[in-house]
Amino acid sequence: MTPKRPSGAGAFPVAVETPAPKRSDPAALYAALDLGTNSCRMLIAQPKGSGFHVVDSFSKSVQLGAGLEKTGRLSRASMSRTVQALRVCQQKLRKNKVKRMRLVATEACRRARNARDFMRHVKRETGLTMEIIEPEEEARLAVISCAPLVSTKTEQLLVVDIGGGSTELVWIDISRVPARDRPRAIMRLHSGFHNHDSRFPLAKVVDWISVPLGVATLRDQFNDVENDAARFALMSWFFEENLAEFAPYKDEQAREHFQIVGTSGTVTTVAASHLGLKRYDRTKVDGLRMTSEQIDKVIQGYLDLGPQGRRRDPRIGEDRQALIMSGAAILQALLRCWPTDRLSVADRGLREGLLYAQMSADGVLEDGPF
Repeated sequence: MTPKRPSGAGAFPVAVETPAPKRSDPAALYAALDLGTNSCRMLIAQPKGSGFHVVDSFSKSVQLGAGLEKTGRLSRASMSRTVQALRVCQQKLRKNKVKRMRLVATEACRRARNARDFMRHVKRETGLTMEIIEPEEEARLAVISCAPLVSTKTEQLLVVDIGGGSTELVWIDISRVPARDRPRAIMRLHSGFHNHDSRFPLAKVVDWISVPLGVATLRDQFNDVENDAARFALMSWFFEENLAEFAPYKDEQAREHFQIVGTSGTVTTVAASHLGLKRYDRTKVDGLRMTSEQIDKVIQGYLDLGPQGRRRDPRIGEDRQALIMSGAAILQALLRCWPTDRLSVADRGLREGLLYAQMSADGVLEDGPF
C-alpha cells in the first residue's frame, strides 16, 4: 500500500470556473450516498439559500472492508450487510422521489479485486448505480464540505479526512486571497486541483495525499499487538512514516494564520469527549475549535481508560473502542507534525461535498456556481 499522489509536481491552483447551466428547479431534492470501508451513509436534501436543508438521512455500520486486508476481496457477509443497507437507501430515494443523486464508493471498493462484480450485484439487487471515485475527487469533496469552517484569518489550511480505509490530506495556501473571499475560494476547488486560469481569487493547493490507512485498515495492521499503549504508539508512528512524501511534512508551520479542519468520526468523538457530553450533540460539536494540547489530553484519557473503560464510555461504545484509538493515533501523528491552536471540528464530509457540488453545478444555490 503506497499513498496516492497527484501526477506531476508543484502546486495546483484552482480550476477555471464553468458557466452555470440552465437553472434547475430549486425545490428539487438531491441525494448523496457515501459507501465507505465501515459505513453506508446517505443524505437527502433541498437547496436553501447558499446551503441546503436535510430532509432525510441514513447511516449504518456495514463493515464492508472486514477481512479485506488479508484477502484482498470483499467477503460475502460484508457484501450482504451492505446490500441490505442499500435497499433501505433505495426505499428512501423512491419515497422522496429524488431525481438528482450521486452514489459513491471509496477505499474498500478501490482496493477490492471483486469490487466491480459487487457494483453489478448492487445494481441487480437494488437498482442503484454506484460509482467508485478516485482519491483526488474524494479529497476535493471533503475540502469543499469544510469550506464554511475556514476562518478569514487563515492563510495556510490543512484539511484532513480520516476515513475507514484511507486518510486524505490537502494543504492549501490562501494567503493571496482577500480575507473575506477565503471560504468561497476553498469552495471553488470542487472543479479540480489542476492548473487553469480563473477570474476569481485563487486558492493554491500546495500538495495533497491519500494515505491508504484509515481507522479500520490501521487497526488491522496492528491487531496482533496485545498491549494497548504499545499498539497505539506503533500505529501513530506507522502513520507518520506514510506522510514522508507529503511536501509540507518537512516544513515547520507557525501556529499563527494556520488552521486544520478535521472531518471524521474520530475528530467529532474527541470533540464530544473534550466537551464532556453525555450524549452526542452535533450543534455543539460542528465548528468547535480545539488546540493540540486539548486533543492530547483527551487521547491520554482514552489510553488511561483502557479497552474496557472505552467500551463503557457512551461517546465511544463497544463497537468503536478499537477504531477510536487507531483514529486517535492518526490525529496525534498529524498534530505532532503540525501543532495548532485552531483545529476546527467538522461534522460533515463526503456527502455534504457531493451535495454542494451537485447543487452548485445546477445553479440552485443563492450565490450561484462556486
